Amino acid sequence: LRLLDRQVSHSLALRRTGPSQAKRVPQLARVGQLASAALHLGSRSMTGVSPSLPNDPSVLAGEIQEALELSLPRPEASNEAGGGRSAAELYKATALSVRRRLVHGWVASQRATRGERTVCYLSMEFLLGRSLSTALHNLGVKDEYEAALSSLGYKLEDIVSEEQDAALGNGGLGRLASCFLDSLSTQNYPAYGYGIRYKYGLFRQGLRDGCQVEYPEYWLEQSNPWEIERKDIEYEIPFFGRSVMITAVKPAEGSSGPAAIDASCVNNSGNSPLNVSSVNCVSFRWEPGEVVIARAYDWPIPGYGDNSLTNTMRLWSSLPADEFDLASFNDGRFLDATTQRSNSESISSVLYPNDNSAAGKQLRLKQQFFFCSATLQDVIRRLKSESFPLSRMHEKVAIQLNDTHPTIAIPELMRLLIDIECFDWDTAYGITNKVFAYTNHTIMPEALERWPVPLIQHLLPRHMEIIYEINHRFLQAVQGMWPEDVNRLRRMSIIEESSPKMVRMATLALVASHACNGVAVIHSKLVKSILFPDFVELWPEKFYNCTNGITPRRWLLSANSPLSRVITDWLGTTEWATNLSLMQRLRDYVSDPKLKAQWQEAKACNKRRLAAYLARTCNVDVDTNAMFDVHIKRIHEYKRQLLNVLAIIYRYCTIKELSPEDRRNVVPKVYIISGKAAPGYQLAKKIIQLLVSVSNKVNSDPDVGSLLKVIFIPNYNVSVAEMVIPACDLTQQISTAGMEASGTGNMKFVLNGSLLVGTLDGANVEIAEEIAATSSAIKHDGPGIFIFGARAEETDRIRKAQRDGGSLVLPPEFHKVLYAISGGLFGPGEMFRPILDIFTYNKDNYLLGHDFVSYLGALADADKLFAKPSEWVEKCIIGSASMGKFSSDRTIAEYAQNIWGIKRVTC
Repeated sequence: LRLLDRQVSHSLALRRTGPSQAKRVPQLARVGQLASAALHLGSRSMTGVSPSLPNDPSVLAGEIQEALELSLPRPEASNEAGGGRSAAELYKATALSVRRRLVHGWVASQRATRGERTVCYLSMEFLLGRSLSTALHNLGVKDEYEAALSSLGYKLEDIVSEEQDAALGNGGLGRLASCFLDSLSTQNYPAYGYGIRYKYGLFRQGLRDGCQVEYPEYWLEQSNPWEIERKDIEYEIPFFGRSVMITAVKPAEGSSGPAAIDASCVNNSGNSPLNVSSVNCVSFRWEPGEVVIARAYDWPIPGYGDNSLTNTMRLWSSLPADEFDLASFNDGRFLDATTQRSNSESISSVLYPNDNSAAGKQLRLKQQFFFCSATLQDVIRRLKSESFPLSRMHEKVAIQLNDTHPTIAIPELMRLLIDIECFDWDTAYGITNKVFAYTNHTIMPEALERWPVPLIQHLLPRHMEIIYEINHRFLQAVQGMWPEDVNRLRRMSIIEESSPKMVRMATLALVASHACNGVAVIHSKLVKSILFPDFVELWPEKFYNCTNGITPRRWLLSANSPLSRVITDWLGTTEWATNLSLMQRLRDYVSDPKLKAQWQEAKACNKRRLAAYLARTCNVDVDTNAMFDVHIKRIHEYKRQLLNVLAIIYRYCTIKELSPEDRRNVVPKVYIISGKAAPGYQLAKKIIQLLVSVSNKVNSDPDVGSLLKVIFIPNYNVSVAEMVIPACDLTQQISTAGMEASGTGNMKFVLNGSLLVGTLDGANVEIAEEIAATSSAIKHDGPGIFIFGARAEETDRIRKAQRDGGSLVLPPEFHKVLYAISGGLFGPGEMFRPILDIFTYNKDNYLLGHDFVSYLGALADADKLFAKPSEWVEKCIIGSASMGKFSSDRTIAEYAQNIWGIKRVTC
């Protein structure tokens, strides 16, 4: 249109100067062509349809070359051999070409969803992984780009591997959030994902002398082609200072003058925030002591297939309100001149800063408020831009709190509505309650956030006032129902009466939200029976279950091409990628020798790929005919990597005691373990140190040779998972029963053809039920999952018996392992004293000793089945065929219907 304007102006000038008719006609014809094109584009834009871009490989190759020359210029490159371009540069150029197509869909989606009810998903983490491969699959242009790159002399897989994982998450919480964004877009639900643009991520994990060391994750060092910086979207975020109460006196009766009410006491509907018939109008003003700027960075999230939405992940980066203090610099205080910049930017520097110190706790709370405040200001801005009244916000917005981290958004929305928009308390609280919903991800007390009242009062003074008022009004209602029950009031209070007083963020989230959900059937039951039993009596209608799920687009279609091709061939369609229940059809072919052979070859292909990666990165050669036993998770006591390590030690000692003849009957095994320990979690770090020590001992012992290998892969991330999961034979999902809310790794592994050894915890329970139902339907005998250990309802009784007994009663097999560690088999025994002390001083809270023999039995059952390849592969096929329930598409549809009240839109 700008070009059209210039051409019209130029044509009018030509007329005024009187050029020859021959010169004027072509110019005017060009104007007519531009006008026609502009009207065509304009009409298409009015309908929300974006003009498509050509996807011919030759055109794509040209785009990539153009991006190299114009966006990544290096004039001397043409004189170098092969153009002198690295695979990293080809990755960036390819990403820029793909991003053009993403942006077209993104713009069309924004038009199509304008005015629609939208879900805003608030999460401290989004563990995306690499974006190029996902974008190619979801846009349906993988083959075209593969051909385009091939014509330029490059392989697509090499280009994809150049992308660094986005360091925006840590574990299952962030990965779940990313799966949800994919499913929201694929199913055409309008959504925003809101979080923080961490500059250095969690950390890059390394090993030094067998111990974990942390380094900054410089994932933005080479820039990020997928994000779009939005300098037009910035908000001021206040901290510290004081809350000031402003009282405006009502005019005397009979006065002819207007009421002396401060302008801030009147909202945009002309209503006073408090009843104007009362004596005074009271309002509050927060006078902050520090202000930082939140700037938006948008990341288009494409759905899979034609006519799907491209939603937005909007991440906030912190900037100083005043970048440079020139007065301090001129006074010679050079470091002081940039203090505000460094303080401000630290907010979005690192995911989950170590909170063992007071400064660390304050920074964590700062992070949470920073992104919540920016998000809510953004939501309000969008509603105002559409001239939609904030009093009806709940009709257009649903906000989901992904765990307790974003709970501070509740008092912040109250502050914005009362102090800025001047709503009265009851109206503001009604809006807040209808807008928010809360997902609980754990019942572990230490994982349920509690913030000291003095910290909140210091950092967010106005919010502490609002939290107190919410609690006061809530407890009045509770007392009205149970007037004599003081203990109930103490249990249900948002404020914990400890020293210092603490704010229970999970309780605040539940009280002020209209819905609370667990993430697996067993977890949702425990949420109601253990965590919030009093609240279930008060509000039974608030509680839901939404069992977690995974996106099959990333975790099968993209991550496991060999198996995806087999599944597509046998089902005769690729529709399983958006309708995972179609996988059930595979059960009709479980015994077909051809399917079993193809399934085994797909697994062998993935194992060869992983073996090459292990040789290259870990310097360990493995036998691909061995069982690949995988345990990849965040390192934590309740996830019981220690139980796995102790079983590995037992297996190693047992093999050493066998005769050469008996060793021939041992199933060869490769243990693959990966995961990060939180920087301040010393015992988790000690578990890693023991694991690495065991690995060094076992892998260098010629007596065991290829019968046993133990490998720890440093710096676990999504890309490592995409390499490991398709190659896995047996996955370890062995958390103490009742402690894993759901887990999604279990779903990924079984979908990719792994068998599972685990406890009846989290989603393991539902996976076992689905596999049993499939096996029963086709009259297939034998277990499809190897279950062991105490049940969730038994664990408290077992712990009590252990405490009352005076000392732990451990089985001989367990003592054998402890003796091996303390005796120095894997290094000085004192080095692992913190681990040994768990069992010496009766602190086995996670029931490793109790479950050990049962665990060894489950592993032995898996060994026996693995020795029968035909039966093993049948179980793998049955497992994959049973996974239809565990698509995140199903999970999102349940949220949309039961909690959010949002509808699909047509794009």
